[in-house]
Amino acid sequence: MSTTSSIRDVAMKGAGYYSRATTGAKDVIDNATPMVLDAAAALPIPSDGRPVTVADIGCADGGTSLAMIARVLRTLRERAPGVPIQMVYTDLPRNDFSQVFQHIHGLTDVESALLDIPDTYFFASGTSFHQNIFPPNSLHLGFSATASHYISEKPCAISDHVHMVGASGDERAAYEAQGARDWETMLLQRSKELVRGGHLALFNFGIDEEGRYLGNTGGVSMFNIFNELWRDLVDRGVITDDEYRETNFAQCYRTVAQFCAPLNDRSNPVYKAGLRLKHVETRVVRCPFERDFADHRDPDRFAVAYIPTLRSWSEHTFVAGLSADRSPTEKQEIVDRFYDAFEDRVRDNPEGHAMDYVHTYLICEKV
Repeated sequence: MSTTSSIRDVAMKGAGYYSRATTGAKDVIDNATPMVLDAAAALPIPSDGRPVTVADIGCADGGTSLAMIARVLRTLRERAPGVPIQMVYTDLPRNDFSQVFQHIHGLTDVESALLDIPDTYFFASGTSFHQNIFPPNSLHLGFSATASHYISEKPCAISDHVHMVGASGDERAAYEAQGARDWETMLLQRSKELVRGGHLALFNFGIDEEGRYLGNTGGVSMFNIFNELWRDLVDRGVITDDEYRETNFAQCYRTVAQFCAPLNDRSNPVYKAGLRLKHVETRVVRCPFERDFADHRDPDRFAVAYIPTLRSWSEHTFVAGLSADRSPTEKQEIVDRFYDAFEDRVRDNPEGHAMDYVHTYLICEKV
């Protein structure tokens, strides 16, 4: 098996599973919506008949951002009556874009008001944000939440953990270097696509000033539990050592300094392209399932509700780590056993388990 893997094969669980399971991701967007509305209020409006272009970059099934996008589009419609608006949802080629359009058209249990906004047009692009998505000087507002921690490829296998936050030495350095390259590339691509005065609102998983990151905010470390339970399957003879080593998230969690470096360094291509940092801050959004557990105190209810949110974005990584010689059915049985073990762990000792969201929020403008 190869020690590198392309992000092209990554996908969130489809058929609406992602939005149903990741209410915390929606909380992140809802709580920070004023930042996006401020960016929308500052956009230049075309006076030559061209449309205003807005993008949700790394949209998954579009459900978590639906309410925010509706507010942004209504704000733009009020600012620019009669000017066409095109709303573009982008993600990887394997993304469930059918679910995106079902959400837009109100065909799911997620309320949609997008079709009530006149002269607004909806499109999708199955292109990675590491690549060009839009023609030069055509994007007015780019929004991305909980997406750009994905790197374009895994630079190496991590010998003793499943995620770069648990790596050390050269392995940790390799992921940070790949993360720096990909972050710079993503920003440079967007800077070429933005119109002058266009904005980016980027809400990214990261490592905050206190060293906290997703699922590691003072209680049980989620990624350490992932690693422990996956390693236990090796000890039990369920998976091989090679499969364990091949199971690594194609992700890099960056510090605030690492996020800001290309935007503050005058010699960096991103800065030279005109992209400027207007605002940066970090926030921790409490895990909604742990918050509910604090009220109802039912360990079984908590465990059953909590595991799907982990599974919605992590399952692909564990399936992908298994040997190609295994059948799809066998792979699914192994992964089911893995998540069942995590659920049992939470049920037996629920205290400290929480997938608190730790984000760095950046607002950028092309000058």
